[in-house]
Amino acid sequence: MELVWDRGTLLIRDASCPASLPGVLWDPRVAAWRAPAHVHADLLAASATGTPVVDRARQPAGELPGFAVPELRPYQEAALAAWEIAGRRGVIALPTGAGKTRTAIVAIARTRVCALCLVPTRVLLEQWVAALKAAGLRDVGRFGDGERHLAPVTIATYASALRHADALGNRFDLLVVDEAHHFGGGAGDECLEMSIARFRLGLSATPVDDERRRERCESLIGSVVFRSAIEDLAGRFLAPFQLLTLSLPLDAYERRAYDREVAAYRPAVRRFFEAAPGADWNDFVANASRTEDGRRAMAAWRRARSMLAFTRAKQRAVSELLARNVRSRMLLFAADTATAYAIARTHLVPALTCDIGRSERADLLARFAQGELRVLVSARVLNEGVDVPEADVAILVGGTQGKREFVQRVGQVLRPAQGKQAVVFELVSRGTHEVQEADRRRRGLAAD
Repeated sequence: MELVWDRGTLLIRDASCPASLPGVLWDPRVAAWRAPAHVHADLLAASATGTPVVDRARQPAGELPGFAVPELRPYQEAALAAWEIAGRRGVIALPTGAGKTRTAIVAIARTRVCALCLVPTRVLLEQWVAALKAAGLRDVGRFGDGERHLAPVTIATYASALRHADALGNRFDLLVVDEAHHFGGGAGDECLEMSIARFRLGLSATPVDDERRRERCESLIGSVVFRSAIEDLAGRFLAPFQLLTLSLPLDAYERRAYDREVAAYRPAVRRFFEAAPGADWNDFVANASRTEDGRRAMAAWRRARSMLAFTRAKQRAVSELLARNVRSRMLLFAADTATAYAIARTHLVPALTCDIGRSERADLLARFAQGELRVLVSARVLNEGVDVPEADVAILVGGTQGKREFVQRVGQVLRPAQGKQAVVFELVSRGTHEVQEADRRRRGLAAD
């Protein structure tokens, strides 16, 4: 049996190849058997059962050079040991700020094979490159932000990895998937399917918990092999912190407008869940898109949420908190980019958004690290893994609908530093859906 790389898949040039092998289907277009790239290791295992295999698909991106291995904390060593015991496949779940990138760099060094690291954003791409170079790796490949450079250790954004799967998929034996909770459902899974990497390491502060998506992630990356929550590490390996929820009123105009929109969508929501008691919110959203009434209900729901993004009371609270914490380094998290820019204009602070280029992002983060800037405001860019250890105060203005985003934002001020005491202010509009969501997030944080 001969394996040949072909546009992100494997061709099997052996007419007698049985279709019982994993993922193998007959492709009449080329008169050959074809299989998805991610079953490459399973096909090689066929040789152990007596079927000789000639592997012409795998073409490593070079020889992994030696580099300095960072020292790990005990929980990081335990996480890595669990991953190795699981056959070097699986997800490590650690809170934001707990050193997932450092743990992955040690995994690369110990595995000693070419590694492709997938990240969701250009900001994280830059951060990974910097971390690997700090470990002594001189040549770091990068696919994303307009660059295409291949090296034994390469960092790629999800989008670039998918776009260039033909060039990347057969060059690496270790696939590191940062923020792995993005996978398990959707077209993005193809960049995991189109890789022959037999070793796979997923990293996430908030692993997938939906059953269907979890099963899909397990097939493409592996199960969660190690998990540690913020409470397990705060005060020793993460900064101790206070979570303070400020209950803020709506003014008379905001209350009337909000109640009007709630009245427009709530009956449709109630009818749906009475008819389908086992359904979840995603089921309602999918069903709502099929009818005019459903679409109107979803439009009203979005308007209600938008009204709470930056209410007058939240505007006053932000002004007061900025004035009261003049000695702190602060991160403000907004519900959307428009709100982030509104805060930036009002308080003359920089907004870190997906609209700005790489050099400007790097400059803002560097100036924040050096103390030249004491406040950054963002909607989504700072959610996932961006390293800002100097921050000790976070203001959650809006947008934290689910536990995942909440954990990521809280984690941004928990990166340890000498004498650091972190404070997280959560702004919640009284008498709205934000109250129930805040309660759920707190319960989830305590139970994680």
